[in-house]
Amino acid sequence: MSEEFKLEIVNPEKSFLSKEDVTEVVVPAFEGEIGILKDHISIISFLKPGAIKIISKSGEENYYVEDGIIEFKNNNLSILTSFISNIKDMDKKKVDELLKNAEEFTQNAEITDQNKFLVDQKIDFLKRIN
Repeated sequence: MSEEFKLEIVNPEKSFLSKEDVTEVVVPAFEGEIGILKDHISIISFLKPGAIKIISKSGEENYYVEDGIIEFKNNNLSILTSFISNIKDMDKKKVDELLKNAEEFTQNAEITDQNKFLVDQKIDFLKRIN
């Protein structure tokens, strides 16, 4: 019996990734990391900045996301995000640029608690991969 399910990641520019042979996905949800396998219960959740790990028959892939929404239903995982990048393609210069922008954003006196939490998550993750 197959343990695979379908994954589609969409960002504003295009359908970023579509795979039919996924066996596991780990996402950085607000509730913590969520691991999704075939026949997982239906779920909708918000993403926080972090890594999406995709395990499929073709290997493991890791992507950085800043935000988004996931929905898993009937063995179809949909991820909608405003920013996604393959971690292996992120050079030090790009990571430093993202870090600088995030750190500058935290200096805004009118930042909300929710935005501060998300930016802190982003900074922590980017420092780990740098």
